[in-house]
Amino acid sequence: MLVFATSDKGGTGRSVTSANIVYRAALDGANACYLDFDFGSPTAGAIFHLGDYSRGAQGGIGMHSYLVDGGANPASVNIWDRSDRAGLRGRPRGAGRLTLYPGDEGRGEFGSSAAVVDRCARLLGRLDEEYDLCLVDLSAGRSFATDIVLEAMQTARLEATDARWLVFHRWTRQHIIAANGLVYGAGGILANGEQRGHDRTTLERSLRFVRTAYVDPDSPSLDGLRTEQIAWLHNLNRELHVLAGDHGLGQTTMLGSVPLDPVLQWREQLLLNEDTHRKVANEATVAAFEELARQVRKDAWETL
Repeated sequence: MLVFATSDKGGTGRSVTSANIVYRAALDGANACYLDFDFGSPTAGAIFHLGDYSRGAQGGIGMHSYLVDGGANPASVNIWDRSDRAGLRGRPRGAGRLTLYPGDEGRGEFGSSAAVVDRCARLLGRLDEEYDLCLVDLSAGRSFATDIVLEAMQTARLEATDARWLVFHRWTRQHIIAANGLVYGAGGILANGEQRGHDRTTLERSLRFVRTAYVDPDSPSLDGLRTEQIAWLHNLNRELHVLAGDHGLGQTTMLGSVPLDPVLQWREQLLLNEDTHRKVANEATVAAFEELARQVRKDAWETL
């Protein structure tokens, strides 16, 4: 299964949430890979604690070299073997493969071309056969990366392939409005997909939203707030739910939400079980990642 992850803006937690989804899927026994298509900033290696790939691959072996230069298949990094983080080293019993396909260090965004689209389609087709879950982390906003994969999915090689879209947004008024524009607006995913031959209804049904840094006014973690502050949060939350529904981001289009977690705000990383055992990370956040990993891999999503 191919899953394309995008966001209305940078700073939504798209990459760190996507990495945690892939990690949780692998722990559940799926063979999972993460493709870094954030071409302007290919730093996914840092989330997986891969020091040699923290800013992308060196030596012309990454995604840029493959897609743009026509090089050999891009480097694949076995995270269980190569991570610098002790808790990530060694494949747990029952876990599937966990692989990163990095971009190239020092390279930037690039436009679409027939050659780039063909190489992209060939790579995605091969990895879709090799892995249970291939998550492609795209650049934020209206990006070249999004255009490339929209075109690739319309090639003969991939047109019958199951593909899904995750759109990440923070739980704020500005991000809800921006996420609506990214999907439904002029030059958005649906409009651009339609221009490239996608059926708009089918593409829309393959798309779900993920709320990040979500603050639940009833969470026990807010017990230290004053009564007036809790009441204000409840009012704000109700307003945001109405706004989300009016902008097509309501409950029927939402795949899940990730609570605001200080660990993820201060250090973008995978949340390991040891982090919750040490009470560094919140169990609710790990549970959210586990649920998203299950929902992403469902045989079929509910019809909108």
